[in-house]
Amino acid sequence: MAPHLTLAAQPQFFRGASVQSRLLGLGLRHTVRPVLGAWALLPFDVFPPNLVDHVARLLPVHEGTMWRTVDLTACPSEWLQAKGVTDIHGGNEHAILYFHGGAFLSCGLNTHRRLVSRISYAANQPVLNVGYRQMPHQPITESIGDGVSAFRWLLDQGYAPQNITIAGDSAGGYLAFSVARAVMDQGWGQPAGVVAISPLLDFDPAGKQGHRNAHRCQTFPLRAVAKLTEVSLRMDTRHSVVNPRVDPVNMPLTDMPPAMIHIGSREVLMADAELMANRLVSAGVACELQVWDRQVHVFQAAASWLPEARTAIEEIGTFIRGLMEREATGTRPVATPVPRSVGAETAVVR
Repeated sequence: MAPHLTLAAQPQFFRGASVQSRLLGLGLRHTVRPVLGAWALLPFDVFPPNLVDHVARLLPVHEGTMWRTVDLTACPSEWLQAKGVTDIHGGNEHAILYFHGGAFLSCGLNTHRRLVSRISYAANQPVLNVGYRQMPHQPITESIGDGVSAFRWLLDQGYAPQNITIAGDSAGGYLAFSVARAVMDQGWGQPAGVVAISPLLDFDPAGKQGHRNAHRCQTFPLRAVAKLTEVSLRMDTRHSVVNPRVDPVNMPLTDMPPAMIHIGSREVLMADAELMANRLVSAGVACELQVWDRQVHVFQAAASWLPEARTAIEEIGTFIRGLMEREATGTRPVATPVPRSVGAETAVVR
């Protein structure tokens, strides 16, 4: 019995995969997955230029979206508002802090602007989209530091901590939980909530190696995940990181805000999502774990042509708006752990 499945977080399962989603999965399995597998076999570290973010400048955003550059202390960011969304100057006291994915190695503001604009629209909140520093230029600890600086920027604009939702996908999900923990440890207050899309939350590959999805993921071969762990540790050593990072699954969780986690049913990162959701619930923290049938890693980014992605983004918007409503009424959800067998229908989603 896998230790991360001994407590059921009662995931919500979204059944069905459209023709578009199946074609996307097939395409990734025969393009991205073998490339990442080859990268993992290299006897040395290779860090190609982040060309994908430059090319992504050409991609359109959600209609009516406006954004402007924000220069944080050590990294670029942008303040984004979807059509009809006001900021604090227009009476909207709520905001989202967003961290893009890319395994701490690639992607950026351009690749994720479309996804962020749709989340802004669905949640009816402006978003600070953070272009945090990445490996090999800086270790992950500095990425977290950039996230804390971004949260500080929102506080300086007048947003209260309890009105800020922290969100991110993949590596950005790691940052979402890590930054939430860091700002609370700073004594700045508890954020409204955390949203993590296909999050990487545990750099220890053991849980993923023993998981049912170890070799089912259409995007990441297991050896690529293990390689990323090795690379991150070498970066910590190269940059003389003194205090070892604590992965989100191993952080103190009892005072964390409510969370939503999205994961595809066959993703290798399902192990991380289940472990985090179960530990949050065990700690008495409300967590909505949504499992999406046969959807690929961060499928939400394909909302322009994937119906499941649009539904998922609406779910995120509903969750974030719910946090706002609960804050207004002074009620905060608390989870009650429910012991359940690993073989239970709600605990194992295939």
